[in-house]
Amino acid sequence: MLNPWFIWSAIYNTARLSTALQILIFLPLTLATISTQAFLLLSLLLTIHSLIHGTMILFWGSHALSVLQLPMHPFLLLVCFNIFSSSPNPWLVAAADWWGTLLTLSGPLFITMEGLSSLLVVQKLGQEGKKLVDRGEVYQFGLLIATAVAYVASAWWIVDSYPTAASSPLSSTLLGVAITAFLFLTIIGFVLRRTNIIESSGLAVFIAYNVWLCGFDQKSFTDPASSYAPLLPNILPHIQTLLNFVINTLPKPVLIALLYRLTILHLASGILPTIGADSWESEEGVDDTWSDRPTSTLTRILLTYRQSIFVTVYSHLLCEFLSDFGLFFPDQFPVLDHSSQIWWRWMNIFFTLVIWSIELIVSSEDDIVEKEWKVD
Repeated sequence: MLNPWFIWSAIYNTARLSTALQILIFLPLTLATISTQAFLLLSLLLTIHSLIHGTMILFWGSHALSVLQLPMHPFLLLVCFNIFSSSPNPWLVAAADWWGTLLTLSGPLFITMEGLSSLLVVQKLGQEGKKLVDRGEVYQFGLLIATAVAYVASAWWIVDSYPTAASSPLSSTLLGVAITAFLFLTIIGFVLRRTNIIESSGLAVFIAYNVWLCGFDQKSFTDPASSYAPLLPNILPHIQTLLNFVINTLPKPVLIALLYRLTILHLASGILPTIGADSWESEEGVDDTWSDRPTSTLTRILLTYRQSIFVTVYSHLLCEFLSDFGLFFPDQFPVLDHSSQIWWRWMNIFFTLVIWSIELIVSSEDDIVEKEWKVD
């Protein structure tokens, strides 16, 4: 006989996965088949719903809420379909435009969150690598091979992206400064024994990824918006339109950026509860509460409202994609202009390096593992 707890856990996790898949599909589906304003309106409705859902979890904390919210996303999608099946209300159009403005202005915040989350995940990988080293030389050899591959792949990625990423004297200078700063910080970290090759190689990949995005520029694009309003009986053709939009129209760097940012934020949300934990404590604390964590309040808020963060980050990246091709208010909101995004990417690289340098200076020596493989 199946354990009731196992059945409920399966239902709960399936509901959470279904929620994420619905958000991932419904937003580009609306963008591909209706219009940009319909996409913004759906994004706004999903954000409002996720804020209400997060607040209810904050006060009641019942896992049943994750299951009960499942019908809301298809309902909101049908609401948008019906609104734009005829001339939409001007107030709704104004609300969608306002939400688009807010998304554009929050671009630097999302890029900064991406950099901090990347550094947090890389440092966590470095800590886990220390634990694997103690298990034997086989793990040490495997980690050395993996980090060597990461270093070589990062170098190749930067060299391959150089012609487009360093298209101006200023951008080429920034690239040189970033690589030099990274090398010096790596050497300083090895000398002080406050970093390891896993952490350093992870940051090398992060820098190469951002340099590659700085060099990305798409010259041609087909407007994904259709000239008709979708109805429920015709949903299959619209799903086909969505697939064509994702496979043939949406640039691969945009897909990679979406996947990277959402994944890195999700991983960081799982690492945050362990910040400040003692080595013998579990992730839930010694008495299964949040009160033992120095980051307890912030962590609980972030994890409670992570669905809202998920929707807004995803919507912003899709808006970024539209802006790159002049489809998203290019004259009114230049902050999402492609050239502006490039400079914010450079800011993200240097901001992450600065935070890493501070961490190397203030980190405790208690966690140092006396292993020669770290600095050889």
